[in-house]
Amino acid sequence: MGVRVQIDAVGNFRALYPAPEADSPRLLVGSHLDTVPNAGAYDGPLGVLLAVALLEALHGRRLPYAIEVVGFSEEEGVRFGVPFIGSRALVGRVDGTLLSTTDAQGISVRDAIERFGLNPNEIPLARAASDVCGYLEFHIEQGPVLESLNLALGVVESIAGQSRMEFTFVGRANHAGTTPMNLRHDAMGAAAEWITAVEYIAKETPQLVATVGSVETLPGAVNVIAGEVRASLDVRHPDDDVRTRAVEQLIHSAQQIARLRGLSVRWKQRMNQPAVAMDSFLSSQIEQAIGKAGCRAHRMVSGAGHDAMITAEQIPSAMVFLRTPGGVSHDPTESVLADDVALAIEAGLYLLDQLAATTTFQKRTCRA
Repeated sequence: MGVRVQIDAVGNFRALYPAPEADSPRLLVGSHLDTVPNAGAYDGPLGVLLAVALLEALHGRRLPYAIEVVGFSEEEGVRFGVPFIGSRALVGRVDGTLLSTTDAQGISVRDAIERFGLNPNEIPLARAASDVCGYLEFHIEQGPVLESLNLALGVVESIAGQSRMEFTFVGRANHAGTTPMNLRHDAMGAAAEWITAVEYIAKETPQLVATVGSVETLPGAVNVIAGEVRASLDVRHPDDDVRTRAVEQLIHSAQQIARLRGLSVRWKQRMNQPAVAMDSFLSSQIEQAIGKAGCRAHRMVSGAGHDAMITAEQIPSAMVFLRTPGGVSHDPTESVLADDVALAIEAGLYLLDQLAATTTFQKRTCRA
């Protein structure tokens, strides 16, 4: 299709479909290529494939702006506990601390990049150029809202803020058969009580979601009282103030539970990502394009984090959601409807032509 393809130093797939003029602005279109354990096929890769499909549907026709397809290398944060590594590189937020972060085997991000055959010293070259005028991401909704409304496509107005933390409850390991219940300092009991509190607090706060998705016990033997338990915490809300207060409440709850049980607890923050509004002009253009494709667009908040929330720091960014049957995601049964994908491509082509006719949009630049 006449594109120049490369892999940048942080592992992002980049494919440039040039404009007729070399100094033309550039629109980024893409999503992420990594996934989670036991995942489905569409969360991330669908957005990259849709970007390629849009280029194919142009049949060689050039626009007054270039299109760069981006397949981000690492969005989920599974391996290193830090998400959005690929998109962080585009906005210059891959620093020494991030590169030193290690996985469960002690391999650092820097080591992993080098083992892949890339040079981490060249990561600054992955930063978005100043000629970038926007970023567009197609993604499955990963929820049931569009299906409940019997709509194929949605326009994301904003992405909820997200906190990721790790809590460690420290008690005293001892023999499971010889230690009376009233003399125990069971880290697992404290963690279990706190996990229940997390669920209760989240249910009592409108729009708040809080999840303990990973628990590790030490020493982890069936006949040993747990001396230490590490638990993850994921908290999300559209309002950053509400999210911050909820995190503070959950920290206080962990402290109180530990104190009453004669244990200690410590915590560290893995991520504090503020809520992010999508670009209003692009969102309006997307809504118009979806209407031209014969579908009513539903404006919505994304509870899941996406690369668009990182690019939005410096690049006008917008997202299109596709209906997710059953609202199932991060699971092998995750799916999409072929007709919805066809509608997304049709709407995407209308959008590309709308932007081609909008000189004010093409004059916007990246703030990198």
